[in-house]
Amino acid sequence: MDPLLILSLVGVYFVVLIALSVITSRKADNDSFFLGNRRSPWVVVAIGMVGASLSGVTFVSVPGYVTSVGFTYMQMVAGFFVGYLVIAFVLLPLYYRLNLTSIYSYLDGRFGVSSYKSGALLFIASKLVGAAARLYLMAVVLQIALFDDLGVSFATTVAVLIGLIYLYTFRGGIKTIIWTDALQTLLFLVAVGVTIYHIGNEMNLGVSGLISAIGDSGLFKIFEFENWHSSQHFVKQFFSGIFITIVMTGLDQDMMQKNLSCRNLRESRKNVLSYGFAFVPVNLLFLSLGALLVVFMQFKGIPMPARADDIFPVVATGGYLPLSVGVLFFLGLLAAALSSADSALTSLTTSFSVDILKVNQLTPQAGKRVRMFVHLCFAIITGFVIIVFRMAGQDSIIDTVYTLAGYTYGPLLGLFAFGLYTRRRVRDKVVPLIAVLTPLITGVIDYNAIDWFGFALGFEKLMLNGAMAFGLLWIFSHKES
Repeated sequence: MDPLLILSLVGVYFVVLIALSVITSRKADNDSFFLGNRRSPWVVVAIGMVGASLSGVTFVSVPGYVTSVGFTYMQMVAGFFVGYLVIAFVLLPLYYRLNLTSIYSYLDGRFGVSSYKSGALLFIASKLVGAAARLYLMAVVLQIALFDDLGVSFATTVAVLIGLIYLYTFRGGIKTIIWTDALQTLLFLVAVGVTIYHIGNEMNLGVSGLISAIGDSGLFKIFEFENWHSSQHFVKQFFSGIFITIVMTGLDQDMMQKNLSCRNLRESRKNVLSYGFAFVPVNLLFLSLGALLVVFMQFKGIPMPARADDIFPVVATGGYLPLSVGVLFFLGLLAAALSSADSALTSLTTSFSVDILKVNQLTPQAGKRVRMFVHLCFAIITGFVIIVFRMAGQDSIIDTVYTLAGYTYGPLLGLFAFGLYTRRRVRDKVVPLIAVLTPLITGVIDYNAIDWFGFALGFEKLMLNGAMAFGLLWIFSHKES
C-alpha cells in the first residue's frame, strides 16, 4: 500500500476521534472522566465493550492462532460466556451496592488498606503490560507499512501513537471512550466481514463454499477430549475461559469502569450479558477468517510467513486482494488496537488516582490537576513498555497476554474469592507478600511442569495461582468475631 495513503488514513481517523472527544468532553470533571457521570447508554457501552475486550490482539493474533490450535479456542470462548454470567449476577451487584468508583475499594473495607493497595497495584501492573502488548501490534504494522519507508524509528512511531491516544482521552475519559469504542468496534467488524467477502470472490466461492473451505482446511477442530496432556484439552480450556473472564473483566478496573458508568445495575447487567453473548459469534468469525486466510494463501501459492501474527497483514496488504481490503485492514487494526489502549490508559489513571493518590479527598480543581498529570505519566510509561516488547520479539501476542494474566491476576482472583465466599479476617499486612509469592511459586511449577507432571501448563496457571492465593489467605486468617 502507498505510504501516503496509510498516513492519510491514520490522520483522518484521529481527527474523527479527537472531534468526538471535543464533543463528548464538554464540562468534563473527574466524575465524568472516571464514571461518565453514570449516564452511559448500556447499548453503546455493550458495543464498545466488544471492541475493548477483543482489541488488536484478536484482530491480528486470533486469525493466526488458528494455524496452531485450530478452532479449539472456541472451547475457551464457551467458558468466557459462563464467566460473564458470574460477573452479571455476582460481581456487579456487589459493586453497585457499594457505589464504587474503583472496584479495589472493596478490598479496603473487607480486609484493610494493605490488601486494597495490593489489589490496585496488581491491576496496574497487569493492565500496563497488557495494554502495551496490544498496542505493540498496531505499532509494528504501522512501522512496516509506513514509517520504515519514511526512515522513522520505531520509538518515534510509538511516541506518535501514544501522543494521539492521549489527546483524545485526557479530557473526557470514560465519557468519551464509550462512544469512540463503539465506533471502533463497528469498524473492525466491518473490516473482517469485507475481507471474508473478497476472499470468497477471489476463489469464486459463495457462503456455502466458504463454509466448506473452512471444513476442508484441516483446521476445523473445536473439541479436544482425548489428550489430557494437551493444553487444548476441553476441561483446561473451558475452565480457563471462565476464570480468565472473571479476572480480566470482572476484577479488572478497565472493563468494570465502563459497566459502572451505566445508569443502574439493571442496565449494566443487560450490557454484560449482551456483549458476553456476542463474544461467541464474533470469535467464531475471527477464527473462520484465519482458516480462510490459510486456504487463500494455499490457493494463491503465497509463502506462509514465519510469524503467525503476520498472516492477516500479509494477505490484506500484499496486493492479493482489492485495495479496499488493505484500507479496511489498517482502519480495523487501528480501531481494534485503540479501543483497548484508550480505555486501559483511562483505567490506569483512575486506579492510581483514586486508589493510590486518593484524589477524591482533594478539592475538584486539585483532583483534576493530579488526574491529568497521572494520565500523562501513564501514557509515557506505556510507550516505554511497548519498546520492551519490541526488543523481546514476541511471536503470538495473544499467548503472551493470557500467560501474563495467569501470573498477575491470580492473586486478585484469590483475594476477591476469599472475600466473597468466606467470613474470615485476613492478616492485612501479610497480603502484599502473598500477592508476590503466589506468582513466583506458579512460575516455578510452570517451569518444571513437564518434568514433574509430564505435560506443560497452559492458561490453567491462573486457576492454580488463584487457588494458592486463597489457601495462603486462609492460613493467615481467623474467624471474624
